[in-house]
Amino acid sequence: MKHLLNWLEYSSEELKRMIELAQKFKEERRRGRRVYTFLEGKSVVLIFEKPSTRTKASLMIAVKELGGFPCSFTRDELQLSRGEPVKDTARVLSRYFDSIIARVYRHEDLEIMAKYSLVPIVNALSDKFHPLQALADIQTIVEKKGRLKELKIAFIGDGTDNVLNSLIIVSAKLGIHLSVACPKQYSPSPQLLKLLKEDISMSGACIEVVQDPVKAVKEADVIYTDVFVSMGQEQEREKRLSVFLPKYQVNEKLTEYAKDDYIFMHCLPAHRGEEVTNAVIEDSKHSVVFDQAENRLHSAKAVLYYLLGEKHGDF
Repeated sequence: MKHLLNWLEYSSEELKRMIELAQKFKEERRRGRRVYTFLEGKSVVLIFEKPSTRTKASLMIAVKELGGFPCSFTRDELQLSRGEPVKDTARVLSRYFDSIIARVYRHEDLEIMAKYSLVPIVNALSDKFHPLQALADIQTIVEKKGRLKELKIAFIGDGTDNVLNSLIIVSAKLGIHLSVACPKQYSPSPQLLKLLKEDISMSGACIEVVQDPVKAVKEADVIYTDVFVSMGQEQEREKRLSVFLPKYQVNEKLTEYAKDDYIFMHCLPAHRGEEVTNAVIEDSKHSVVFDQAENRLHSAKAVLYYLLGEKHGDF
C-alpha cells in the first residue's frame, strides 16, 4: 500500500509512468472511451474541508469512469466537525472504502490519516502540498512542449505556495530547470530543498530562487503563477498584496522576456488584476490554463489507476 501525500516517496520512473498513463487516458477519452472496470467493486471517499471545483469534479468523474463508486463529504457532514479525532475517522472510513482522498487545512492531518488508515490516503490539497495539481502541470508541459529536459519553468509569486512546493518536488525528480521569483520573506522552504538535494544531483535539475521576476522569466519556456492569497490566508490579504504588487504580477511587459513560444499556466481560480492580468490569462494565445485544468481529470485517473487499479487490468 502506498499513500500520495507529497511525491517525496515516489521515484522519477513512477512519475513518468503516471504522466504516460494520464496522456493515454486523455487520448482514449477524446476518442470516446470513458468506461473502465479497473475500480470495479471499489469505493473511494472524498473529504473536503475547503472549497473545490477542479479537484472535486475531476476526482468524482475519475472514480466513476474507472468503474468505482465515489462518495463525497464536507467536514460539516462528518463527526470531525464535532471533535472526533482524525485518527478515528481514518480508522473507520478505511474499513468501508478502498481509498481516502482529503482536502485539508493542516497537512499534519493527512499524515495522521496515513498512519492509521488501512487504505491509501491521497492529498487533494493541504496547506503544504498539492500533488495532484503538480502531476497535471507536468502532463500539460509534456503535451505542449514534447519534453521536459532543457526546459525552463518560471514560477512568479509566493515561494511558500503549496502548488509550488509540489512543483519543486517533481522538478527535482524529473530534471527540470525551475526558477522561482519571490519576495525574500516568502521564499521556498530550505528544509524542502535540502530533502531534495540528492534528487537534484541525480536528475540534473536546477532549482533556483531569485527576487527579480525578470531574471526568472528571461528565456523561460513556461511561466506559472498562483494566487497571492490562498485559502486560509484571507486575514493576511492586505499585507500580502502590498508585498507582491506590482512587482510580481505576470503581465504583458513581464512576459516579453520569455521565449516567443512560451506557455502561461495557472492552477486556477485566478484573481485577474492581482497575480496575472486578463491580457495574459484570457486574451493571450500563450495561455493554456484550461487545457491544464482539463488535465486534472486525466492525471487523477492515472493516480487512481496506479494506486488502486493496476493489479486489476492492464492499460
